[in-house]
Amino acid sequence: MTLTFVLPNGQEREIAVRYALNAGYAGRDADQVRRHVDELAEHGVPAPNRIPTLYPLSSSLVSRPAAVQVAHGKTSGEAEWALIVGADLDDLLLTVACDHTDRALEAHGVAWSKQSAPDVVGDVAWPLQAIEHELDQFTLKAWVRHGDTDTLIQDGTLEQLLPPSYWIKELGERLVPGTVLLGGTIPMVAGVDQFGEGWRVEMTDPRGVTSRIAYQVELLEPAWD
Repeated sequence: MTLTFVLPNGQEREIAVRYALNAGYAGRDADQVRRHVDELAEHGVPAPNRIPTLYPLSSSLVSRPAAVQVAHGKTSGEAEWALIVGADLDDLLLTVACDHTDRALEAHGVAWSKQSAPDVVGDVAWPLQAIEHELDQFTLKAWVRHGDTDTLIQDGTLEQLLPPSYWIKELGERLVPGTVLLGGTIPMVAGVDQFGEGWRVEMTDPRGVTSRIAYQVELLEPAWD
């Protein structure tokens, strides 16, 4: 899969995606992450052996679809940043991402659930070297659609997540050209139904430049069991 990104200066950049990695439980607040792990365990989602953790995925899951097709109504997105490796580790881009996940399958294994739906990536990407000093000021928001209404379900900043520099140090040579790394998500707004008919995600820099994602969630017909 080759994806085209628009840089803030209007230039375009093509990246051939070769590998996909999803970070999990990657918040900077360790106590909040532990509470989240405990809450998921109460719903039958197994805790990871290591925090933060990392899920290698099929590169075919990194895409930019207009619709995400799912087998049932218990799937939802997660607003994240995505690090994209160009020619080498001096050629890194950052964009917005949405990790669509099968919540029913999570109880049987988080890694399996993440293999069941795409990692959707945004349209605009920033050269990391140009923005690394101000990443904590980037906002990250997501809306879930029910009918004709979009409801804000995630609202935070990149300050809540481990920065790209953490993963660059941890992974080193694993970040080969064509790797896309999703950096984990921020908490959802309590009381909002995450199971909707569409998702919209935005990441915005301090100057108002925004990378966007929008897709429908399309429920497939039942299997002929």
